[in-house]
Amino acid sequence: MISTNDLKNGITIEYEGNIYVVMETQHVKPGKGAAIVKAKLKNLRTGAIFEQTFNAGVKVATARIDKQLMQYLYNMNDTYYFMNMTTYEQLELSEAQVGESKKFLKENLEVYITSFEGEILGIDLPDKVELEITHTEPAVKGNTTTNALKDAECETGLVVRVPLFVEQGEKILVSTSDGKYVSRA
Repeated sequence: MISTNDLKNGITIEYEGNIYVVMETQHVKPGKGAAIVKAKLKNLRTGAIFEQTFNAGVKVATARIDKQLMQYLYNMNDTYYFMNMTTYEQLELSEAQVGESKKFLKENLEVYITSFEGEILGIDLPDKVELEITHTEPAVKGNTTTNALKDAECETGLVVRVPLFVEQGEKILVSTSDGKYVSRA
């Protein structure tokens, strides 16, 4: 149990039967009445984000989230296979459990599988992943206005906007938080 006064960014709590991570908190002391704590919470099961107001000093249950380092092996149909690097145990996840992370998964990528009491919540990807461009249009000479971008399809099927100088077959770094081009690898 933790007091709502002690809520900080990144803390995971169990509230009304769901598991949330605290994204933001604000302590408010109105002129009249008791102090309150406004918290922006993200549901770890659904990904939904909402604001919740707590009375200051109320106790909420903390949720112990387990993170296990695993290596992505491959996918077959709608099943994704991961392997624990120390025990060599394999874990199968459905496409629904993997979610939008599938756009960044390539063989041998190390990720953290997050779980709560045995229930798989999702995948924590590294901040950036290196992907190879499998298809992009060649740059047109003279078409070089500032920050000109073109579409490029990566080996995982992810389509990224890249600068004109990036060619097919090159490796690039892509941010996993927003799916945007960072730099050449």
